[in-house]
Amino acid sequence: MASAASVFSRRWVRIVVVLAVVALLLLLPLTLPEFANQTIARIGVFAVAVLGLNVVMGYTGQVSLGQIFFVGLGAYVTAYGVQNDWNIALVFVLSILIPGVVGLIIALAAARLGGLAIAMVTIALPIVGVPLAKRLSDLTGGSQGVSARFTDAPEWTGLYDDQWQLYLVIIIGGIAFLLTRNLVRGKYGRAFAIVKDNEAVAAAMGVSPYRYKVLAFTVASLIGGVSGFLYMVVVQYTSPETMSFGHSIQLLAAMVIGGAGSIIGSLLGGAYYVLAPQLTNLVDPNLTAVLQGALLLLVLFVLPGGLASLPARLRRMRRRSDRGPINSSSGDIPVSPGTEGTTTERQNHP
Repeated sequence: MASAASVFSRRWVRIVVVLAVVALLLLLPLTLPEFANQTIARIGVFAVAVLGLNVVMGYTGQVSLGQIFFVGLGAYVTAYGVQNDWNIALVFVLSILIPGVVGLIIALAAARLGGLAIAMVTIALPIVGVPLAKRLSDLTGGSQGVSARFTDAPEWTGLYDDQWQLYLVIIIGGIAFLLTRNLVRGKYGRAFAIVKDNEAVAAAMGVSPYRYKVLAFTVASLIGGVSGFLYMVVVQYTSPETMSFGHSIQLLAAMVIGGAGSIIGSLLGGAYYVLAPQLTNLVDPNLTAVLQGALLLLVLFVLPGGLASLPARLRRMRRRSDRGPINSSSGDIPVSPGTEGTTTERQNHP
C-alpha cells in the first residue's frame, strides 16, 4: 500500500487538495457566525506578523525582538492615509513600503552585528516606538490612538462587514504566505539556510552573510507592514500599545510554539497569539501570564520544534512501535562473534 507521503507527492492529489482548501476558504466566511469570522480574521493578521518574524529568525537565524514595531508602523500609516482620504490602493502600498524602507535602513546599520548586539538594536524599536507615537500626536493621535473605518462591505457584495473583512485577510494574507513560501523554498531560502548554519562557511561559498541578513530583515519589515494594514482592516483602531515590547515578546513566543522556520508554524503561531489569552482568561484571568508561560514551557519540552513538528514526531513514534520491542526469548539479542555458548557454559559451570 502506498504511503501517505507518496500519494501526496502525485501532482493531481496536490491539485485536488489545493482546490479543496480554496473552496473551504471561500465558503467559510459565509457559514460562520460574526464572532468566529472576527476571530479567524485576527488569527490571519497575526499569522502574517509571525510569518515576517519567521523569515528573519526561523529561516535566517537572526535575533529580532522588534517585529511588532513594523506591524504598528504599518497600522499607523494605514490610519493616517485613510483619515486624509488617500486612495486605498496607495495607502496599502505605503503601509508596506514605509516599514520596508525603515527596516532596510536599520538592517544596513545592524546586520554586521551579531548575537546580543543585534538583539539590543531590535529591542530598542518597540521601546522607542511607543513614546515616539505618543509624542507625535498630530500624526498618531497620541496616547488616545487613532481609528480608521474603511472596510465596511460594499453594497454590491451582499456581504456583512465581518465576512468582507475576513475575505480581505484571506486574500491579502494568502498572497503574502504564497510569496514567502516561494522565497524560502528557492535560491534565497537556500542562502538563508547556509547563513543560519554557519556564516563563515557561507562566506567561503560566496554567499554574503551581510547581504542576506539585510534582505531577510527587509522582507520581514515588509511583511510586518502587510500585517499592520490587515490589523486596521479588522480592528480599525491602533494606539502606541499596539507596538509595545510585551506584544513583541508574545509574537516571539507565538513563533516558537507554532514552529520556527515553518510556513505552517506561522499559521499555528497566529492561532496561539489570538486564542491562548482567551483560553487562559476563561481558566483564571489573574493567572493569564503564568498559564501562557507554562504552556510555552510544555511545548518546548515535548515539541522543541513547535506544533508544526507534531506530525513528524508522531510518524517517528509509529515507526518505533511498528518495529516492536526486542524479544530476548526468541533469540533477537545480537551475540558477538566467538561468544556463542558463553551463557550456557556459565550456567553449567558456576
